[in-house]
Amino acid sequence: MLNNTNVLRRTAARVGLGVTAGLALALALPGVAQAHVTVKGEAEGGGFSVVAFRVPNERDNASTTQLRVILPKDHPIGSVQTTPVPGWKITTATRKLDKPIEMFGEKLDSVVSRVTWTATSGGIKPGQFQDFDLSLGQLPESGSLVFNALQTYSSGEKVNWNEVSADPSVEPEHPAPVLEITPAAAAKPAATTDVGNASGAAADTQTSTTGDDASMALPIGLSGAALALSLFAAVLAWRRGRPVEVVASEQATDRERVEV
Repeated sequence: MLNNTNVLRRTAARVGLGVTAGLALALALPGVAQAHVTVKGEAEGGGFSVVAFRVPNERDNASTTQLRVILPKDHPIGSVQTTPVPGWKITTATRKLDKPIEMFGEKLDSVVSRVTWTATSGGIKPGQFQDFDLSLGQLPESGSLVFNALQTYSSGEKVNWNEVSADPSVEPEHPAPVLEITPAAAAKPAATTDVGNASGAAADTQTSTTGDDASMALPIGLSGAALALSLFAAVLAWRRGRPVEVVASEQATDRERVEV
């Protein structure tokens, strides 16, 4: 009997360890799946936007020492500007266009093709991330821009983030950074909605104020009615008391006349 109890205890312990390990793996997988190079920012169609390439370090034994972003070839971008990043050197490269593009009335036959950030100190250490900003314009009116990002580690390993899945529900192993562009026309209803919300808020405020006034009017009206009733009662009492005094006075005068 004792042996059977020990066997059951050992079996339960093994099952518990298996469940715990499975839960830990399930919780860890989403974090791993999300740890890739992405592009962040709000991009309005036809305009200029500042976007950030977010680079997490996925290695425990190496630092990220370089990031190279290759801009889309199918959508040449006329203006690509960088901003200083402490601890990083920035270089750019250009390419010739088969067909010039027009920007502010000027024909451009070459554009920036790639931007490279190279660490001059420690780079991105394990467990850390770094944002690299770019100003881009003019952007397409709508759609999306797909970039190619090459991440280099201090160990010499290179990871190319350039995969695009045909099925949106399936994420590839090394997804490319994708910038979604909001059509400029879609931004106007939002402003109208804000105005509508403001008008609605003002109407609600007015309704609330009117309700408060109505709720205050009842006590004031009752107080006025009570005051009026009090005054009426006082006047009535005064009028009732006055004839008695007059009759008594007249009777006293009549007595005085008789006595005289």
